[in-house]
Amino acid sequence: MRVRIALAAGALLAAAVAPLAHAGGADGLSVDGYGTVAADSTVTLSGTYRCLDDSDGPVFVSSTLVQGNRSAGIGGTRAVCDGQVHEWVNSSVVKDPAFKPGAARVEATLMRLTAGGMGLPTPGFLAVEESDVELH
Repeated sequence: MRVRIALAAGALLAAAVAPLAHAGGADGLSVDGYGTVAADSTVTLSGTYRCLDDSDGPVFVSSTLVQGNRSAGIGGTRAVCDGQVHEWVNSSVVKDPAFKPGAARVEATLMRLTAGGMGLPTPGFLAVEESDVELH
């Protein structure tokens, strides 16, 4: 019985990580199918990412929430680029008007900032994911 439970848990974990397990190892990003809107209008989105190398500059996971004709950036998370799958969680208070529970879309980006020609940070996009979500 314990072996079956362990095998089932392993299969579920492998299925959850499969979208990020590209051949040859590559950067990847996923968005969970749900997000939350708290009573104080705090929106929280999450998912997973994997990046291989941050030696050329810091890497971040950014997210934008779109609902109807309204969109807003929802936080940003500094990524750990060690080739492992990590969870990201971004939160932000969004008012006037606030997002409502229901259908929405998330556009998430795994982005590296490098020093540009004039010394200003220049974004380099490592992975982009657009996903329908349900806000609770």
